[in-house]
Amino acid sequence: MKLLTGMLGFVGTLMFVMAAFQPPQAQITTKQAQSGKVLPRNGWRVVETTMATDELLDSLKKAIHAEAMQVVSMASASGGARANGFEIPGNYVIGVFRNDFARRMLAASVQAGIEAPIRFYLTENRQGFATLSWKTPGFVFEPYRGTASEDLISLGEELDVIFQRIADRATGNT
Repeated sequence: MKLLTGMLGFVGTLMFVMAAFQPPQAQITTKQAQSGKVLPRNGWRVVETTMATDELLDSLKKAIHAEAMQVVSMASASGGARANGFEIPGNYVIGVFRNDFARRMLAASVQAGIEAPIRFYLTENRQGFATLSWKTPGFVFEPYRGTASEDLISLGEELDVIFQRIADRATGNT
């Protein structure tokens, strides 16, 4: 019994120490989350700019094309709100992929197909400047690694590079 009590005390202490040193996203407060900013998280890239939303959107589309990728989908909460008589900060979700990558992804893991297209998230902050963020493709494919072929891992790594190049072109960080 004494050994069990000691082990439980050790496990409890270990859990406390682990909780105290969690990565920054675990410590995002509700106030921060509702601040109108996309905050850094594990697996995400966030690039704040001094560009207007429409300017960054145009630049992003050109960068996607320049990297031989395709805009597969685009949705805008702000566009929908405006159509209904409301004004909210700029907000776009842009799905990006390419058919040869889709075929490789599906050959590696049919389940991972739900993740395509990989998305960029373009948001407008309270100062009117746009932020570009995205979950890295490698991070998006992470849950499928245990059951997918190795090509899904290399595909994620290849797409990580392409998505970073798209972001760098779009935001002028080249």
